[in-house]
Amino acid sequence: MRDAVHHAMTPIAPHEAGWLTPSIQKSHERSQTFGLSALMRPDYDVLPAAELALRLEQSRILCAHATPVMETLHEQIVNTQSMIVLTDAEGLILHSIGDDEFLRRAEKVALRPGANWAEDRQGTNAIGTAIAECSPTVVHGEQHYLAANRFLTCSSVPILDPYGDLIGVLDVSGDHRSYHQHTMALAKMSVQMIENHLFTNTFRETLRIAFHGRPEFLGTLMEGIAAFTCDGRFLSANRSAQFQLGLPLTALRAHTLFSLFGLTSPQLIDRLRAGGDRNLSLNLHNGAVVCARVEFRRATLAEDGVPPPAPRAEKPAPRPDAPPPAVAAGALSRLSYLDTGDPQIATVITKVRKVLGKDIPILITGETGTGKELLAQAIHNDSPRRSGAFVAVNCASIPESLIESELFGYEEGAFTGARRKGAAGKLLQANGGTLFLDEIGDMPYPLQVRLLRVLQERLVNPLGSSKSIPVDIAIICATHRDLREMIAQNCFREDLYYRLNGLVVKLPPLRERTDLLAVIQKMLHCASLDEPDGRRLSVAADVMALFEQCAWPGNFRQLGNLLRTAAAMVDEDGEIRREHLPDDFFDDLRCAPSPSARPAEAAPLQGERLRDVTTSAIAAAIAQHRGNVSAAARALGVSRNTIYRKLPALASTDGTAGEA
Repeated sequence: MRDAVHHAMTPIAPHEAGWLTPSIQKSHERSQTFGLSALMRPDYDVLPAAELALRLEQSRILCAHATPVMETLHEQIVNTQSMIVLTDAEGLILHSIGDDEFLRRAEKVALRPGANWAEDRQGTNAIGTAIAECSPTVVHGEQHYLAANRFLTCSSVPILDPYGDLIGVLDVSGDHRSYHQHTMALAKMSVQMIENHLFTNTFRETLRIAFHGRPEFLGTLMEGIAAFTCDGRFLSANRSAQFQLGLPLTALRAHTLFSLFGLTSPQLIDRLRAGGDRNLSLNLHNGAVVCARVEFRRATLAEDGVPPPAPRAEKPAPRPDAPPPAVAAGALSRLSYLDTGDPQIATVITKVRKVLGKDIPILITGETGTGKELLAQAIHNDSPRRSGAFVAVNCASIPESLIESELFGYEEGAFTGARRKGAAGKLLQANGGTLFLDEIGDMPYPLQVRLLRVLQERLVNPLGSSKSIPVDIAIICATHRDLREMIAQNCFREDLYYRLNGLVVKLPPLRERTDLLAVIQKMLHCASLDEPDGRRLSVAADVMALFEQCAWPGNFRQLGNLLRTAAAMVDEDGEIRREHLPDDFFDDLRCAPSPSARPAEAAPLQGERLRDVTTSAIAAAIAQHRGNVSAAARALGVSRNTIYRKLPALASTDGTAGEA
């Protein structure tokens, strides 16, 4: 034992470091830049109990989903002289379990809650290096930078939240002499289980598709899970879904249900109702066929701020004071539904109606989030082609090497990896219907020539084929870019531009619309129908005034998300008040430019008023909950850190913050 301890305390000589893997070598180099010494006594910086309790509260959801999985993992590795550790995204240990004997030994190297194992504190170690590299990491024995940790072998796997952001690390640490190669595999499976639990919990009220190429893998860790809003907008996908779809999460965010699975949400739900079995056969965008299980639960508000279609279910008799019946599901994507009183929108709708069915291409411009795809879908639904397919293609999301095959299709053997018997492209899929080319300004320049030829000749030549196939399609394009400026810079073909801009309409940003109140009332009216007690949601007058002042940089997507959050936090009266609004909304207000009609001195006064509003709301909540900061934070829907940051301001106003 004395020899083992002496060996563990011996630093790695520079000439002996060649056996380190490239990632571990880079970590050692980072450790040196942090000013750490291999022989230094580790400083684990264990948090006091009160601060640890705060960090545990901040990671409450992660701990709730991870703890049962950790216990299951512990049963699999019991009596292996090891322990299981859960940390947050900064390397702070939140929870640990393991063999009693090893736990006592691990206490000496602070593998306990409250200790921090970030790389800049402990040098090369599995937890800190997994965070730095954002990838599964094993650090074995002498690979640890600090000699004091070299009796350990640790296997760490990053945990990602449903949006792809790092939220923690699961680590298995044990005596380096009893290391098992299967440990990392078990850790990876455990993390996959945690992430899937987090995913399904986050997207409970959505359209969710679980799928796999082999039916027997449905319901297992291997199944892919993708979530969409009720109108088919992509929300997120777990790691298995990203692998099967062949796209990372960043690329998938630009897709829709239709572009990934070839079906709109109504078509998918109709197929689900028509079949007795819950499992469906679906075609992925890359040509693969998968077995899928679909779960559809209506969300409170759609991601883009547009009320989703109501599910077909019997409703109780309306109350005498109930609001008027909801708009029929089929009308939610019609032009009449989009006309909510704004003169600019009314002008757009009037122009569009005059060209319906006249084979005139439509180009929709406007900022991101202004509802361009929704308008395109409404145009299709009101056109004579409504019985045909509406095929949406996001030109910015498809890799340049694949966009040609996506649009035009290909014959068998056209290229390496081509699907057997070939595949029909989006142009052929839209035959008899409407092709919507979103973000047309991002289409690769060489491909613009081929598209122009198709639009002129209405003939499609799939890759690898010598035959031309006639197509009958209506074209709608959309972009947030200035295409004329791109033409001047030789980034967009002028001849294609004039072929696409038969009718050009521009959707105004939300800040320039005059129908904000009507839009919000319509969105909240639809959300009220989902309330189990039938209560009606409303907005307080002072909050509506704040909404009118906001610049809404995210347009309808931002508004929809804000109302969804506020609707989930309202009290029994159903009224959305200041305390129900997220902090970043007030940040947007402070950053918003003042209207030109407002006096120059009004801008700082507005910021002061908002700070007063925030301070007053926090002070009232603390008083209501008799100084209990946690309860006040829950009531306001903010973190306790937010309240602690405001405490100095509270103290300066009424002197009560110190007591709170």
